[in-house]
Amino acid sequence: MSYHHGDLRRAMTAAAATAVAEQGPAGLSLRELARLAGVSHAAPAHHFGDKAGVLTAVATEGFTLLAAALGKAGDDLLASGIAYVRFAVDHPGHFAVMFDRSLLHGDDVDLRAAEQAASEALAGLTPDADAARAAWSVAHGFASLWLSGAITGPDVEAAADPVLRRLVPTAG
Repeated sequence: MSYHHGDLRRAMTAAAATAVAEQGPAGLSLRELARLAGVSHAAPAHHFGDKAGVLTAVATEGFTLLAAALGKAGDDLLASGIAYVRFAVDHPGHFAVMFDRSLLHGDDVDLRAAEQAASEALAGLTPDADAARAAWSVAHGFASLWLSGAITGPDVEAAADPVLRRLVPTAG
């Protein structure tokens, strides 16, 4: 595999997200990442420094994608909850590392900016901070249970909708 300048970091981040989705963050090594991305064994260390750097890049991308998904849902709390669950299911590798601070370089400027953007998108859904945390907790919990197989069904959105509706009194 060969990449043009500027694509290599992105390709390795994508490979890392896929590997984490398949085997969890513990199963990822820089050498394995190099193999998956089809690059020299030194490339991941050169671009990310260490495993935490790779996972930080995956989490940063995840928060950016989450903020975009929430932005598309607009200011509708129910639609945003569904978008959150859909994001987690569509990006399980990202979701697996985004909220585990022990895996990440917490002082990374890009990570903090991406987290802030996602946080603002969530907080903007309601002026009540407790209600926003409750909605986030339920959507996050539902997504986690779905990804673990504890909740199943043919369609994640159809399964999540009645659960999330309980948080939104005006949604029916």
